[in-house]
Amino acid sequence: MTLKKVRVLVVDDSALVRQILTQGLDADPAIEVVGSAADPYQARDKIVQLNPDVLTLDVEMPRMDGVEFLRRLMPQHPLPVVMVSSLTQKGKQITIDALEAGAVDFVAKPTSDVARGLQAMMLELRVKVKIASTANVSHWKSRRDSVTAPPPRPPLTAPAALAESTDKVIAIGASTGGTEAIKKVITRFPATGPGVVIVQHMPAGFTKMFAERLNQLCPMEVKEAASGDRVMPGRILVAPGEKQMRVIRSGGFYQVSCEPGEKVSGHCPSVDVLMHSVAKHVGANAVGAMLTGMGADGADGMAAMRQAGARCIAQDEASCVVFGMPKVAYERGGAEKLVSIDDIAPTLLRLLSEKRA
Repeated sequence: MTLKKVRVLVVDDSALVRQILTQGLDADPAIEVVGSAADPYQARDKIVQLNPDVLTLDVEMPRMDGVEFLRRLMPQHPLPVVMVSSLTQKGKQITIDALEAGAVDFVAKPTSDVARGLQAMMLELRVKVKIASTANVSHWKSRRDSVTAPPPRPPLTAPAALAESTDKVIAIGASTGGTEAIKKVITRFPATGPGVVIVQHMPAGFTKMFAERLNQLCPMEVKEAASGDRVMPGRILVAPGEKQMRVIRSGGFYQVSCEPGEKVSGHCPSVDVLMHSVAKHVGANAVGAMLTGMGADGADGMAAMRQAGARCIAQDEASCVVFGMPKVAYERGGAEKLVSIDDIAPTLLRLLSEKRA
């Protein structure tokens, strides 16, 4: 039985980059580059002609940038897309916009030590293309409205018991597809909601941009976390890229430490590191949610949270881009139930307000 290869269309305005990406992807026996395009107009025709499984798309291109192309493509022809991003400030901003417009993931182009950086980038791109080929992007079909404007934020009132407490913590973990899932959840928390800590797998620099974007959309304050930041009502802390974030107790309140460290469960920041710290220092005063993502990061940490008395849930398969991390968290007993993305925010708030035995 021959393995079905992942069929990829490479879109980049640089002929050299198209050649490098094509050769690098074709080096993987599980991937076949079926074509390339110099701009979104060529890409549109080749998508119809070649029917690829995955698109790699340059962020910054002449005639039409990658984001505008995605906004037009996804409602008409949903397709898993991996962005190839520059590490410039503008490139980071467009990448966040692209994830919002339907891209599954991104890789960053190297800026220094290009030879070694290119090798690492191609390794990452091959992995992400294969992950993207399993992604569920069907929910983008005919969703023109939701990609041109931020979704409306239905107000959620904090339960009275919640408003009185200052020592509750919500811990959230996510990876592939997580930027949009996180946005859907935290924009529904009220301005006085309990402190939230989030790990989204993302490189340094992009996490700051991601937090700033969320801060514009949320009733709560959202910021990239720094060591010493207090976890408190009305504030959401996003783990900085390439640092491990932990919640620690300091006297009568919680704060975070964010330090460079080894990868744990394949990641830095790691959901496992965050959730183990929440289990240790917050215990039954916490709730947890595992959102869309590939792999098993966070499953053991969430199980530790449950053992410490926390209530935990995970995103269901139907609403996930990639049903990996939530599935493993549920199978290992960390998540007590699977919940649609639209119900995660109210469920977390309800679990926190319920009296524990």
